Amino acid sequence: MIAKSREIKETRGLLSLLPTIKLSSPNYIFLATDNARAKQSEVFVKEGDRVLLGQVVGMRHGGYFDQPIHSSVSGTYVGLEKHYHRSGKLVDFIKIKNDFKDELDPSIKERSDEEIAKLTREDFAKILKDTALVGLGGSSFPTYIKLSTDKKIDTILINAIECEPFISADKRLMMEDSEEVIAGIKLLMMAFDCHNAKICIKRKHRELISLYKELLRRYPDSGISVCPVGNFYPQGWEVAMIKSATGIQVETGHLPAEYGIANFNVSTVSGVYESVKHNCPVYERLVSVGGDGINYPSNFRVRIGTPAKELIDACGGYKNPEKEKVFILGGPMMGASLPSDDCILTKTVTSIIVMDKQEEDENPCIRCGSCVLSCPVKLEPVSIMNAVKAVDKEGIKKLNPGKCIECGLCSYVCTSHIRVTDYVKRAKMLAKLK
Repeated sequence: MIAKSREIKETRGLLSLLPTIKLSSPNYIFLATDNARAKQSEVFVKEGDRVLLGQVVGMRHGGYFDQPIHSSVSGTYVGLEKHYHRSGKLVDFIKIKNDFKDELDPSIKERSDEEIAKLTREDFAKILKDTALVGLGGSSFPTYIKLSTDKKIDTILINAIECEPFISADKRLMMEDSEEVIAGIKLLMMAFDCHNAKICIKRKHRELISLYKELLRRYPDSGISVCPVGNFYPQGWEVAMIKSATGIQVETGHLPAEYGIANFNVSTVSGVYESVKHNCPVYERLVSVGGDGINYPSNFRVRIGTPAKELIDACGGYKNPEKEKVFILGGPMMGASLPSDDCILTKTVTSIIVMDKQEEDENPCIRCGSCVLSCPVKLEPVSIMNAVKAVDKEGIKKLNPGKCIECGLCSYVCTSHIRVTDYVKRAKMLAKLK
């Protein structure tokens, strides 16, 4: 068991050192009609219609926003098919047969630096809305909404922390597309009329810190700096990052913008550059594939809408194929566990983790308090769990489960192997019921 743990740890560390492989676009791509933030949608194309790369083929409708669905290839619309989404749900996907021509939609065209210089913050927000840019670290929050604030932004924080194991997509992006990252930061600073931006990187990533410090020497008056932060989990949580980078504590129920701060994931920043400079939606992204259930962990650049099985095959397939696997889209702490590999890569899938399934018996709680001590938002997870078991709605509300960020630490530290986070998630839903 110790040897296996060492092997997994070594694999996680080596994954970030592997160069990114550009995977060929698949024969078919699949685009989710809805997601966690947009439950309704409409499709704009009919079966047999030809579509272009970047063309709007549908629209998702959220509670307070609409989100265009862009094709990531040119080809022919086939129809709808159900597959697993990163949320863990089985949803409809728009199926497009790839013609491998990558013929661009006419809307994708480069803006000159002079045109960009004339853009207002409202213009920037509209561009990001029309290109459907969202938080690519996994949040899927529409980026244009952050630019729509009426608050004065004094500091922009770039989240390059990537604090969960097995994920190295952001790190590879920063190493391989550094100039695009810097260009994206500059555009955000222009949009907010802000002169202070900090790239937040874990202190242990010394080579990445050194790379960006050296790179920024080329831009001495840019206002961009590197900000080393702690190595702990969940340092990537925006509240923890803001505290480490600025000393400001964002209180529950308040937004960073109220404190003069705007924060963006580093992959989102790259997306800002593509949206503003080329009027181009995100149609491909970097994805890490790791875990002890595959032969060759790898980093890939893939088209949005690629089936996960294509990446697994590109990793040499399953190690020990006779063993039942666990599939996780996202990180091992906050990702979604799926029942099969029949899942599709959306914009916010940072990684695929394939593990050999290991059953752990859940034991009675021994009230050790580990979950309470580890909770970054100071909840009492074990009390919430007991309230859920008792279906005590009033008790649940008093325990304020809505503060939970679903980091998974309470389950991770539980000596009785209780899935405490699942109880807290249920409590959050129960607390919303009247």
